[in-house]
Amino acid sequence: MTPIIIDINCLIVDIPTIRPHKMSVATMGSQSMVIVRIMSSDDVEGIGEATTIAGLNYGGESPESIKTNIETYFRPLLIGQPANQIAALRRLIAKNIKDNHFARSAIETALYDARAKRLGVSVADLFGGRIHDAISVAWTLASGETAVDVAEAQKMLDLRRHNIFKLKIGRREPKEDLSYIESIRKAVGDDISLRVDLNQGWSETQAVRYLQPLADLGVELVEQPIHFKNLDGMARLTALGRVPIMADESLRGPQDGFVLAGKHCANVFAIKIEQAGGLQPARDLMAIAEAADISLYGGTMLEGSVSTIAAAHLFSTMPRLEWGTEMFGPLLLTDDILTEPLDYSDFTLKLPAGPGLGVTLDDDKLAFYARKP
Repeated sequence: MTPIIIDINCLIVDIPTIRPHKMSVATMGSQSMVIVRIMSSDDVEGIGEATTIAGLNYGGESPESIKTNIETYFRPLLIGQPANQIAALRRLIAKNIKDNHFARSAIETALYDARAKRLGVSVADLFGGRIHDAISVAWTLASGETAVDVAEAQKMLDLRRHNIFKLKIGRREPKEDLSYIESIRKAVGDDISLRVDLNQGWSETQAVRYLQPLADLGVELVEQPIHFKNLDGMARLTALGRVPIMADESLRGPQDGFVLAGKHCANVFAIKIEQAGGLQPARDLMAIAEAADISLYGGTMLEGSVSTIAAAHLFSTMPRLEWGTEMFGPLLLTDDILTEPLDYSDFTLKLPAGPGLGVTLDDDKLAFYARKP
C-alpha cells in the first residue's frame, strides 16, 4: 500500500555558538534551526532542517518565516499526498508556493530521508550511490581577532580536524584584512590552503585593486567578493584571472547557475542545498557546473547536523568536488541535537552507514533547545 503523508511538524531550535562568528553581513552568537518531521501512514518518519544565517541579515527567509510558511502553506498542501512520489510533490509545491527555498529544502530532505528508510538504503543511494565515504571539510576562521584565529587554526591542525581554512573578511578596511591574512599565513605555513569569503563586502573597484595582493599572500579562492546582483562585475573579476572567483550569494538555484555559467561569472560554484531549494535542485545545479567546466565546492549555511549530513550525502556522489566542502556547521555549536554526533576526523566528515540520512534526533535535546512560544 502506498504510504500517505499524515502530519508535518516543525520547531525552531536555538543553540549558542562556541564563539562569536563574524561576517561582513552579521555577527552570530547562536544558530536557529527549523527542524521538520514528516510522518506517514506506514509510521516512517523523515527529518529535515532549514537554517539561515543571522535571521534576515543574509536573505529573504528567517527561521520564523520558514516555520510559519511550512505550517500555513506546505503542511495543508502535502497532507494526504503519496509520500514516495517526491518528484510529483516537488511539482505540486512549485505550482502552489513561490520561492521559499530553505523551507522547500527542509521538506524535500525529510521526504528523501523517509523514502530511503523505506528502501533500507542511504539518501546517497537515491542519487546514484556514494563514491566517497568521507568528504574534506574546511574550517572558517571568523572570530574577528587575529590572535584567536591563529590559535584556533593551530588547534584544528593539531586535532587533525581541518587543514583547509576559510577566512571571513570584508568588515574591515582591505589593508587591515591583508595584514590579518598575512598573520594567518605565517602561522599555518605555506602548505595549508587558505580561502577568503567577503560575503559581498567589497565594491568592484576594491576587488580589482586587492585581488592580486590576495593572490600574493597565497589565497587560493575568493568567495563572492561583490554584490550578488553585479553579475557583469563578477564576470570581469573572473576574467582577470588573478585568483579563482567563487559564486555564492549570486547562486540561488539552477536558473541562476545557468545564467552565471553563460556569462562566465565564476570559476567555482558554492553548492548549498538550502539556497538551491533542495537536494534535487542542488544536483541540477551541479550538473550545470559540470557541463560548463565550473569547479564545485560544498557550501554551508552554518546548518546543524541534519542539513549538514543531507548535503554530505549528495556531495559524496560527485566524482569531482575539486574544492572540497565547508560542512563544519555542527562544530560551531556548543551542543548537538543528534543521539550520536557526526564523525569529524582525519580532516574529513565521515558519512554514516545507516538507512536514510543515517542519523537520529535526540528528543530530549530538542525539547531543551526548542524555542518557547
